[in-house]
Parts: sequence; structure tokens; C-alpha cells
Amino acid sequence: MTLPSPVLEMSGITKQFTAVRALDGVDFRLLPGEIHALLGENGAGKSTLIKVATGVYENDEGTIRLGGVPVRFPSPSAAQSAGISTVYQEVNLCPNLSVAENILIGREPTRGGRIRWKELSRQAAELVADLGLDVDVDAPLDAYPLAVQQLVAIVRAVAVQAKVLILDEPTSSLDRQEVARLFDLMRRLRGQGVAICFVTHFLDQIYEVCDRMTVLRGGRVVGEHLVSELDQEGLVRLMVGRELATLDQLADHILTGPQPGSQETPLLQAQGTGRRGGIEPFDLAVRSGEVVGLAGLLGSGRTELARLLFGADQADSGTVTVDGKVAALRSPADAIDRGIAFCSEDRKAEGLIPALTVRENIILAMQAARGWMRPVSARQRDELVSQYIAKLDIRPADPDVPAGSLSGGNQQKLLLARWLITQPRLLILDEPTRGIDVGAKAEIQKLVVSLSDDGMAMVFISAELEEVLRLSHTVGVLRDRRLVATWPNGPELGTDQILSTIASGVHDQ
Repeated sequence: MTLPSPVLEMSGITKQFTAVRALDGVDFRLLPGEIHALLGENGAGKSTLIKVATGVYENDEGTIRLGGVPVRFPSPSAAQSAGISTVYQEVNLCPNLSVAENILIGREPTRGGRIRWKELSRQAAELVADLGLDVDVDAPLDAYPLAVQQLVAIVRAVAVQAKVLILDEPTSSLDRQEVARLFDLMRRLRGQGVAICFVTHFLDQIYEVCDRMTVLRGGRVVGEHLVSELDQEGLVRLMVGRELATLDQLADHILTGPQPGSQETPLLQAQGTGRRGGIEPFDLAVRSGEVVGLAGLLGSGRTELARLLFGADQADSGTVTVDGKVAALRSPADAIDRGIAFCSEDRKAEGLIPALTVRENIILAMQAARGWMRPVSARQRDELVSQYIAKLDIRPADPDVPAGSLSGGNQQKLLLARWLITQPRLLILDEPTRGIDVGAKAEIQKLVVSLSDDGMAMVFISAELEEVLRLSHTVGVLRDRRLVATWPNGPELGTDQILSTIASGVHDQ
């Protein structure tokens, strides 16, 4: 079958960052009216390729053609003007502006040099309605959760009549209904001839919505295939360059291995702990070596519960005890003093300091715990940083590169390293594998099990029910900001029971 001429064609693209060659002779093409998956492990070069295509970076070698015409974009705005729109994994909007202002920023309807506010709201409302999104376009963007903000970013990208739409992990913050709504929109745009580049780490989504795929590994193309011609096992093998050990072994280990002692005093216990407007009072116990998994939809209260346990928010009811003694967790510093660590799901706003180096980011929590009058020696710092870069396979393995230059998955590993270096007794992980490739996800899941075996207590939050079941000794379900059920994990507990509880809010005995 003769394929149509590409809308976007990139040939021999090379991009070097100091000692790291992020792209090495990459060929990539997008056809009109297709959804094309761009895949690879974190650090494979996906984000760099997207940034070259959209004028964020200038390629060192190679050519870019749009509609068959050679182009070079000096800026992202030039790429957008030419018809290439991008929605990045990390939402990059203006939270202090209204939804309408965010959607039409830079393209506001004006008369006599003044913005026509009613017309701006009308146009934004039409665009939002086309996506089926139920939001007040006149409300400030920060009145809505991250998932809705992600959809607003997509609406803004679609509004420019794009020839090419690049979606970089657009589903990482969306629930199942929102993903289905997004896929409907993508199919509609495909039918209109738009070429869509879809970057995701959810393999099932590739087979649900994509037509073709290109796989990168180590900055090079290792395959371009029709989705129908390559199964998931073959895809994973291309991405990681090896066979991936089955994750079922982790579940077997959790269920059949040593179980945390139910009679021992919990390392941490919350009783009637809650916060008005955040989460209803709940009871929860976590023992040394125990993984407590929390499941629930976005907005169900999972993060609010975690923030109370870490002192990021203050409870206004109930008590928290650590080692059987009442602990006043008025701030994260109080929690850290008691050996509690917290990896937030929002690594951009609540974790990473992009301008600092990898080394400086990793050592940050350890130095804060010691106090600034007792600096970590250069020798100890370098040894620990090198150890955890190797242990978590952070790429590139250069402690002097800015943390903001790392891919999303490697940034997540960096934050894990920051807390593990403090040797916490309780580690709270809020969506630690969101936006991470299959290889890195397996590594982090194995790390969770290994830390549990070593006696570390963990609270593990994930939107993926299978992941919660695979890693947890105890499973909790939240709905409408209430902890509605907790069960000991076992062979009889499955995703159907969890989904039923999430849907009904009723704990079936």
C-alpha cells in the first residue's frame, strides 16, 4: 500500500548536550490522518526529538520538512504559527488566569486594541464544549485539579487549527473517563487529517488508539511498525533491549513472603485523623516492612491523606502516633525528624529544583535533616550521589547536569534517591510510576519490594489497581475524600472488588 506524503518528516536528526548525545541520526515521520506513538524508555530521546521539532532546541545535524518544505523553527511560537502544536507532560499554563484566557492566550479577540472579554468567553466555551469538558471558562484555572488543567492545555493546542498535534504524556493525570474522552477527540482530529504524535508509557493505550509506532532507544531509532504488526512483548523488547522479567513474581513475593506482624505496635497509626475540606477522619496503621496501597479515582483524597501523614497539611481532628507515641506533625520537618519521607506526585511544583544539578537535588533532604551548620562533606556527598545514581539507574549518569534537563522518569528516580539517601523508616510514594516507561516502572516496583523486605514501611498510592495489588500487603480504597475500605491483600482480592467499592463507596464484607 502506498503511504501518503508525510506532513512532518525529520531526517538524520542529531542533538548533542556536552558529553551526552541525546539524538543520533534519528529519522521520524508523521503522516496525515494518523495517530503515531513515539515510544522508548525514559532518556531514550523522545522529549528531545519533540523539542527539536517544535523549535525549543536547534538540531546539530539533519533536516526537518513540513509539508515537504524544509523548515527551521527559531522558537516554539514559530513552530506553532506553522501548524505544530504541543501539549507537554507537565502542564504549563497560567493558574492565575481564567480558563478562557489560558485557552486563547496570545489569540484574544480585540477591538480598538482592547480585549473583547465576552467574545473571548464565548469562543472558549465553544472550544470546551467541543471536547465535552464541563468547566466554567470564566473561573480561574487553579480552581480545577491537575486532570482538568491537562484537558484545558489540550483544548488550547487544538484551538490553533494544527496540522501536527504532539501530545507528550497527555493521559498521565487523567482518569479512565477522561482518557476515553481524549481518545474520542484524537480520533475525530485524525478523521480531519491531523497528524498526531502520541507519547505515552501506557502500552494498552497504544494498542487502543494508535496506527503506527516509532521506538527510540539510546537516542536512536530501533523500529518503526504498524501497531497491528508488533505485539506488546515485542514492543517491550525493542524499548528496553532485553527480555523484561515478569512482574507477577513481585505479587507472588508479597503474598507468600514474610508478612508484617499484625500484633506489633504500628510504626505509624492515624486514628480519626482528618482535615475539613481535605479528607474525612480516617483510621490507618502502617507497620515496619508493610506496604499499604491506596487506590481511588483522582480527587478521591489519596494525596490529601498522604499530606496529612507528612505534615504538609495539618489535621484538625484525631491523632497520629509514631512508635505508639503521639506525634504532632505540624510541618514536614516534624515528619522528617521522625523518619517519614514523602515523594509528591507533582514533582515539578513540590519536589524538583530544575536549576540545581542532579547532585544538589539528591543531597538536599539529607543536608536539610542535618542542618545547614553541619554540611555533608564533599567526599561523602559524592560517594552517596554516585551510589544512588547507579542504584536507581538515573540517566544520564552525570551528577553535574541540571536536574531540569532530565526526562520525567529520571526526575522521578532523582526524587526517590533524595529520600532514600536519608534512610527513612516510612516512605510515602504518591504516584511514583506515573509517566515512567515499562523498564523503569519495573525497577521502581522491585525497589519497593526490596525496601519492604529490608523493613521499611511504605504508603504506596497509584491509579493503577494492578500495581496496588501487586505491591501491597494491605489495600485501602478512597472515595469522595473518605477512606471507605481496607483489606489485607490476598489471592481472593481482585480489581473487580476494588472497582465495585470505588463505584459504590460500600465496603462489601
